[in-house]
Parts: sequence; structure tokens; C-alpha cells
Amino acid sequence: MNLQTVIIAMTGASGAAYTLRLLELCLQAKIQIQFITSQPGQVVLGMETDLKLTGSPQKMQQQLASYFNSEPSQISVFAKDQWTAPVASGSSVADAMVVCPCTMGSLASIAAGTSENLIHRAADVVIKEQKKLILVPRETPFSSIHLENMLKLSNLGVVILPSNPGFYHGATQVSDLVDFIVCRILDHLGIDNNISPRWG
Repeated sequence: MNLQTVIIAMTGASGAAYTLRLLELCLQAKIQIQFITSQPGQVVLGMETDLKLTGSPQKMQQQLASYFNSEPSQISVFAKDQWTAPVASGSSVADAMVVCPCTMGSLASIAAGTSENLIHRAADVVIKEQKKLILVPRETPFSSIHLENMLKLSNLGVVILPSNPGFYHGATQVSDLVDFIVCRILDHLGIDNNISPRWG
């Protein structure tokens, strides 16, 4: 997969470290990022990391560019109700989308196709245009409702990639576990990486 543009969406589930590491490595790979976060996602980001995203999408764009020391033009940030954003239309669909982390509410809305906010609509567009969609659910245990929604999406070709890190690679710190999951996301995006040891 020759990626140029990836939508990265963050919802209110725990796991902000996954989001930041994924953003960092995609930017390093010179991928054009279209970023969307829900308000609960902003809250979780502020609770779990040293990055506090506030203000308008333009302000968030500047914050992210500064945080990752990247070119501001490499990141576009859209509000969750910004229906004029390119990600809302199949005529300008991105090459792939990752919802990381993904709440069960967001997963349910995507499975139902309700497009209640821009994250859900962008995912709907990616599915209908038959592009790669990766959901990173962060919940335990899963209820039958959660599993049924995941099965419905999996049958549509959506990649369900729970944030369940392995331990066989000799993890000694939290960042090793974060990299394990982000490595798998990058693998499914087709982005070369060696951030986590491979089996064997």
C-alpha cells in the first residue's frame, strides 16, 4: 500500500500514548495526517500525557506540529462537527484511517453507520470507498454487543486491532508495550518499521 494520507482519529477511551506514538511515526514516515479528536478524547489526552490540546483546530494543528517538531502543513486538524472537511466526502477520501483508541460507543456508531460526528462519518466514507479502516478498541471485558459490532465490521473488511500487547519480546517499560501495538498498526498500514522486535 502506497500511503500518502492517513486519517487518525482519537476517541475517549484510555490509551492516548498509542495515539501520540502513532502520530509521531506516521509523521516521520512523511505521511500526510488528517487528525480528528472527540472532546472526551481531548480530556483523556490531557489526563494521560503531557499534551493538552485546546482551542480551535488551527491552534491544535500548531500544538501538534510543535510537539512533534514537524511541518505544520503535514498535519490537518478537523473539529468533530466540521462537516465541510475533506474526510466527510468520498471525493477526497484518505488512503486509510485509524481510530486509536476506539471507544465502544464509537465502534457501535461506525457499525450502525449513523455518522453522528465527523469521526463516524469519516469511517463511513472509508468503508464505502473500500479503503483500509483500522479500529483499536480499548475495553475489557467485551460484551456480546461489542463482539457483535466488531464481527459486523470485520465482515466488511475493517481491521479490529485491540490494544492487547504481547510480552514475548522482553518488554521492560510501558513504551515497549505501546510500541508493540503501534508496530502492528503500522504493519496493517503498510508502513515499514522496526520499532518492536519480531517473533523469531
